[in-house]
Amino acid sequence: MTTTAERSETDAVPEPRSRRGLLTVLLGFGALFLVGCWAAWFLTIDDAFITFRYSANMADGHGPVWNVGEDPIEGFTNFLWMLWHVPFALAGLPLETVAKVTSVVLGGLILVMLVRAGHRAAGVLGALVAGGALLLFVPTYFHVTAGLETIAFAAVVLRAAIVGVNLVGNRAVREWEPPLLLLLAGMIRPEGVLATFPAFLVWVWLGRKRGRTWALVAAVAVVGGGYFVWRWTYFGHLFPNTFYVKFGNLDAGSIWLETTLWLVLPLLALTVFLLFRKASRGSGLILCSVVLLTGMTYAVSGPTMDYLHRFAFHAFPVLCLGAGLAMAQLGRRWVAAVVGTVAVGWVAFTGAESADLPVIANYGPDLQRAHVAIGKGLANAQVPATARSLAVSDAGAIPYYSGWRSIDYIGLNDEAIAHGAQPTDVVKAARPTVIVVTARGPGATPGQAYGLVVPDAARDYELVADVQMREGYFQEVLALPEHASRIRAALAESVGDAQRRNDPGRYEDTVGRWLDRLRAQLPGG
Repeated sequence: MTTTAERSETDAVPEPRSRRGLLTVLLGFGALFLVGCWAAWFLTIDDAFITFRYSANMADGHGPVWNVGEDPIEGFTNFLWMLWHVPFALAGLPLETVAKVTSVVLGGLILVMLVRAGHRAAGVLGALVAGGALLLFVPTYFHVTAGLETIAFAAVVLRAAIVGVNLVGNRAVREWEPPLLLLLAGMIRPEGVLATFPAFLVWVWLGRKRGRTWALVAAVAVVGGGYFVWRWTYFGHLFPNTFYVKFGNLDAGSIWLETTLWLVLPLLALTVFLLFRKASRGSGLILCSVVLLTGMTYAVSGPTMDYLHRFAFHAFPVLCLGAGLAMAQLGRRWVAAVVGTVAVGWVAFTGAESADLPVIANYGPDLQRAHVAIGKGLANAQVPATARSLAVSDAGAIPYYSGWRSIDYIGLNDEAIAHGAQPTDVVKAARPTVIVVTARGPGATPGQAYGLVVPDAARDYELVADVQMREGYFQEVLALPEHASRIRAALAESVGDAQRRNDPGRYEDTVGRWLDRLRAQLPGG
């Protein structure tokens, strides 16, 4: 197996002119990437606050728990991402900002990896196609700033794919990198083991006669196995709690697969095309295997909360890489240029036409004036500590900012509901001080919300706040009568202030509203 000390001819130092071209592409793309991140910076997705709550509780010495003092629930699927935020929580830094900055750095690394790999295979054209497909795909920037582990996971999967391509191309790799990437990916998301397995398998096969290879395999088995046994023992279940809520929806998985195939069709076709050329067959096998194994999990689970093709994005940079590598296999340069332009233009169009772009483009201020404001208002309410309990379906910013003991009646962070208990029975037994339900209009309390029979569970509660997030989406806050007046006053103050500061008077889901906000932030806007 090639080591870093044994460099092949394909790793020869590029000519000065080639280096200048590479540097020019990197600088231009880097500037575009930063502008895109600025344009999406306001976004933090509500689910990110679920992870932040676990991180904050762990930083406070309670371990990764949803409610302090209760049995641990694994309501997250991103253990390493949760762990990453713990020291920053200890330091008192805002975890939203930490997540965004981390993802910007990792997103920049994804861009560098794509441009370098594309340039090495097909010169400037390969770099432009590989990097351009990533940068002109509008959802990229919202995934960078959303606060979730999406970019971190995509970066590890892409790096594993590149290592696999280097291995089959007899290029230098660091011996410890394939097993480390397998371990990191599996601890960021459980399906990461599948996504990084092709490169790991090739590495094992090529180094099967080396004792160091098997020593590293043993180390990964010990660390990975130890982590698995710990989390099974600590949380009490083989899989994260979310698995029991979401997995097995084949109909939704089929819809996800059809949508994803249309989204990335040219990139996928170019990646598959690598299989039909002898010179690129090994690379094609690696990349196609990574894409297949990454997407397979979602195709059989019907991923929910899949805003802007979030789960498809886990393998999206790998497809960008495949398109960049294919530029070297298309024969005439003008043919490659036309095909590359079509591929990049396709994903630019499909990304910009994403059905949920108008919602996500305005999601940041909408969340601030609804969920965040409710959470902060509850935190400031003059309610005794023993009575600080709530039931909520959007189990993110409201529980995180309030700090109240919370029932997630969707079940992502509730073991009983995830394993079959009726949300209404769980909420009635707990009798929380506050119940928050989603409604389509002011005062339009629904009969049911995610399995919660609202009239039954909140029979003697008072409506203390009707908070508009966007058109057709309200959060209704119901409270026990003995605490209603204090909660109503606290929410009136926090929500009123947030509504004035975040797109006041505008609730429409349009890209134009997002662009108006960006123009207002420019000098002279």
